[in-house]
Amino acid sequence: MLLSVVIPVYKGERTITKLIEKLHDELSALSYEVILVNDGSPDNSEKVCMALCKKYDNVQFISLRKNFGEFNAVMCGLNYASGKYTVIIDDDFQNPPAEILKLLQKAETNDYDVVYSYYSEKKHHFFRNLGSWLVNRITTVLINKPSNLYLSSFKLIKKEVVEEIVKYKGPYPYIDALIFRVTTNVGRQQVQHNDRMEGQSNYTVKKLIRLFMIILFGYSLMPIRLVLGMGLLLIFLSLILTFLYLIKYLPGWGIAMFIFFGGIQLTSLGIIGEYVGKLFLSQNATPQFVEKYNSIHAK
Repeated sequence: MLLSVVIPVYKGERTITKLIEKLHDELSALSYEVILVNDGSPDNSEKVCMALCKKYDNVQFISLRKNFGEFNAVMCGLNYASGKYTVIIDDDFQNPPAEILKLLQKAETNDYDVVYSYYSEKKHHFFRNLGSWLVNRITTVLINKPSNLYLSSFKLIKKEVVEEIVKYKGPYPYIDALIFRVTTNVGRQQVQHNDRMEGQSNYTVKKLIRLFMIILFGYSLMPIRLVLGMGLLLIFLSLILTFLYLIKYLPGWGIAMFIFFGGIQLTSLGIIGEYVGKLFLSQNATPQFVEKYNSIHAK
């Protein structure tokens, strides 16, 4: 099997059939499989995916019991990918299936472990573009991502890297951070980007905040190191202020300093609490995903 195509499906009842048909047209010359993962869609996506699985021999279908989130759904699909390369593509047709061939060619020609797509013109709405910009800036610092690399959800990953990624069993997978834990042999390929075929983006403020929290507290020690550095700096500052108070150069500063240090303590406790909470949930066996139906097992 040369290629596995993992597609997380959420509210994709109107687009997923056309996407599978287009994949069959564009990838007919290749040995490939499609793995559909329905992420607890509230619409008719499950039945549509089930029908596609029965119609096409190389289409596998997994349905999750609830909405676990895009990264968890992708991780579920990666656990069953058997191709030499795995490509991740959304169900909204913003990435034309024909562009998969460009990613594959780039990987084979340059022997890349991962190839990310990027766009000359992005068709996302303003808020999605802003969120992507913020994520790319923060990941450059926190996971040592190259500054010129756009972390697109449309990417191709070599099998050996996929096998390392799926070893992560925690409840908060972030695919890109897991990739950079494994390899820096990463390329980029310009591809076409289209408007959404149907509906509106599922990208919300809540999801953006959740992603930031996962990146900050799940894959980096930088926040707690910043707090440590701030604490050391404030200790030094407090010694200076105490000296100024003792020589009667700075009267009446006690209450302000008490409030200030109280705020620092609460902030520190909050950050430590994030780490402890994540550790608790991980140790408490919070599932990464729960399967409702799996056509791979059924067949």
